[in-house]
Amino acid sequence: MSLLADDKNIQVTCAAPEPVWVEGDRARLKQVVVNLLDNAIKYTLQGGAVTLSVNSIRSKAVLEVSDNGVGIPAEALPRVFDRFFRVDKARSRELGGAGLGLSIVKSICAAHHGRVEASSLPGQGSRFRIELPLAAQSINPPKDAAS
Repeated sequence: MSLLADDKNIQVTCAAPEPVWVEGDRARLKQVVVNLLDNAIKYTLQGGAVTLSVNSIRSKAVLEVSDNGVGIPAEALPRVFDRFFRVDKARSRELGGAGLGLSIVKSICAAHHGRVEASSLPGQGSRFRIELPLAAQSINPPKDAAS
């Protein structure tokens, strides 16, 4: 994702103070991260910033992707996880995408017994927060656990 960010001179910061382990499908969980970062970079203006953080909070793994991009209007926020929904159809056609990325994120999170939520202020950016159950053996994670 850093190549996409570099093209727009967007600073991407990752913060994970300690490893956080969840049980799940590594490829699908990677798809969640890629979809969220792709959207954040796509809708952040030249020279902006995107932050990815991972923490463990009250027996949950919490992943947040936030940006200082264009943001999402309040009336559109409840629909951002709907299939084929695009906030600005003209801008979305320009930037590509079919309006499936966030619905896929929601489905993958639900399949992993987790949830996703979004918050945003137009002109100030957006934040997407994923909560997933921590792996039962987070001290010695199993070989197939994804981090």
